Formats: sequence, structure tokens, C-alpha cells
Amino acid sequence: MREARFDERGSVIRWTEAAGEGLAVVFVHGLGSASTVYHAHIAARTELAGRQVLFVDLPGHGISDRPDDFAYRIEDHADALAAALDAAGVRGGVIAGHSMGGAVAIVLAHRRPDLVGRLVVTEGNLDPLPAPTASSSGIASYTEEEFVRGGGFARVLERVGPTWAATMRLADPLALHRSAVHLVQGTDPVMREMLIRSSVPRVYLQGGLSGKLPGAEGLREAGVDVVNVPGAGHNVMFDDPDAFAAAVAG
Repeated sequence: MREARFDERGSVIRWTEAAGEGLAVVFVHGLGSASTVYHAHIAARTELAGRQVLFVDLPGHGISDRPDDFAYRIEDHADALAAALDAAGVRGGVIAGHSMGGAVAIVLAHRRPDLVGRLVVTEGNLDPLPAPTASSSGIASYTEEEFVRGGGFARVLERVGPTWAATMRLADPLALHRSAVHLVQGTDPVMREMLIRSSVPRVYLQGGLSGKLPGAEGLREAGVDVVNVPGAGHNVMFDDPDAFAAAVAG
């Protein structure tokens, strides 16, 4: 396990790493998740044999620190991820971000293009103010007090299902709520605009069961390879590991 400081008080972002050669592959998890849980089975596939692989847990999640005076904006997560990649000596890597991790990866490529050689975004948040669901918008519908100390966290854990709850209960409730609020608010410029403007090779994976990706044609016109994965839902890496591994391996 490795770590790097990401704020002035000395809080650290942590990751596990497999040594290898060639372009590094960096997995970035979604809201309330953990990178190894969602991606270790992909890294073990023959398509990625011999590659350097990093499983990064964002601040407030998994094995990383969870300071209570941290804003947990998407930009803050991206800066913390940049600190990890700087410490690991990664340049021009394949950044594979899922859901919120996809938004973080897009912002990273915008703020630190030297770190990103290719983006693989799996059902990443591109626009602010998504439709109300049990995910980020559901968490953000609570006030911070209601979610952290008023039972909101427990109610959300009951609604999200066992797979997501297994990692969500490892996240800090304060970090989870602030991350969700900022994810719903979006970034400036918005994530979609950053993705369109980016000059690196970009792949966007959309699970077929999640419905049609809004604005897909505009992304394609900007050079984004939008891939629909039939039969897969939000967690493409679980539902169709073949398609996910192929996209990451390039």
C-alpha cells in the first residue's frame, strides 16, 4: 500500500499497486465504492498482464483518509488523485473512472493533462442536476446534518442494495454526502464540456440496460468513442468484464 498527502493537514490518499511495464492503468471508483473491489478482477485478466496497475481510493473512501474539514468537491478529488499519480511517478496513464470516478478522471485530464494518456469513462457523471434516484441525487437530497447524524446514511444503505452497500458502509458519511452534493452541482466548466474539449483518446462506456446516453452524438462528433454495452447496467465491469477489459486494454 502506498500513500500521498493531499491537504495541508497531512491527510493522505492511499492506493494499492501492482508493478509492471508500459502505460500504467489507474482505476478510480465511484461514489461510496472502493477501487480494488470493483476492478481487481479486471486487472487480473490477460489483456492487462504485465501492466503497472493502481487501485486508488478517493478521499473519504476505502483506505484513504477522511478529514472533516475537506470540501470533497470533484476538483478536490481530482487534485488528490493527481497527488497520488505524482507520487507514483505515473505520466500519460490510462485513467479508468467509474461513475463519480469518471467525473473525477475527466476533471483530472482537464487540470493535469500531463498525467493522462487515455480516458476510459464508465457511466461517468457528465451533467449537473441528474434525475432524482437513490444514488448521488438521493444522498444530496438530505441536509448534511440529516444524512450524517439524522439517520439518512442508514436509510440510504437500506435502499441501494447489498453490492453497493458493502462498500458504501466503508465510506465516511460526511465525505459521502459532500461528494454527492458537489457531484450533483457539477463543475465549472461542466464535466461534459471538459470531456468534449479534451485532446486525449477518450472512451465512454454506457450499459445498455441504463438506457441511451444523452448527447451521445455530440460526444462522438468531438472524437469520443461512445460504446454501448448490451445487457450491462451501471456496473459494466461486473456485468460484462470482457467489454470493460477490452476498453481498458485498448
